[in-house]
Amino acid sequence: MTGADSTGAGGTGAGTGAGTPARALRPVDVKRLNRAWRRATGARLALLLDSVSQPFNVGSIFRTAAALGAEQIWLCGDSASPEHPSARKTALGTDRLVAWECGLTAAEAAAQATASGLAVVAIELASGALPLHEAPLDGDVCLALGHEDRGCSAALLSAASAVAYIPQTGRVGSLNVAAAAAIALAEARRREWTAGGAGLVLAEGRGAAWADEGRPGDEGARRE
Repeated sequence: MTGADSTGAGGTGAGTGAGTPARALRPVDVKRLNRAWRRATGARLALLLDSVSQPFNVGSIFRTAAALGAEQIWLCGDSASPEHPSARKTALGTDRLVAWECGLTAAEAAAQATASGLAVVAIELASGALPLHEAPLDGDVCLALGHEDRGCSAALLSAASAVAYIPQTGRVGSLNVAAAAAIALAEARRREWTAGGAGLVLAEGRGAAWADEGRPGDEGARRE
């Protein structure tokens, strides 16, 4: 289970800081933990894909979007369909958990996102772009990403309310678009959780904030 490396050290068995060795969470514990994070999450999050053409990238982006509670994905230009067999292979069924729409231009989708109350932030190495950790990701946000080689179109950059880039310190000058989407989505959620003080502490493999299964309305809180 790659999404919850509870050892904090790649499975090396590092301790929890309280003298107790870390252990992998059971599936039921993972569900409780995820429910607790959903209760601490209120901001809306969406994605706009501007000609992301490789199906395996689209499928991977859907899986990350579903994991982080994105509500909508606009597939614009030459973006691959999530119904493509290769997209479904990497999405692992998560395309059923996120609403998606195709057929609009990037500018039209950006206008639709803006009209629905989302701030459109393009992720692109462009003049005037802000480093991601300084970008306006607070509140309700639609993250826009472009083609694997060409990046975001000029029309999308013009329609965005802000443009951000992911700082890189290695000798590679770009990221895979699915990796970039994952980083940007996680940063947007981190902003909200940090501002809201939503940190959860694990104690002996169970967090006090998510141990109570009997919270009223808990089952209905899942954002699917």
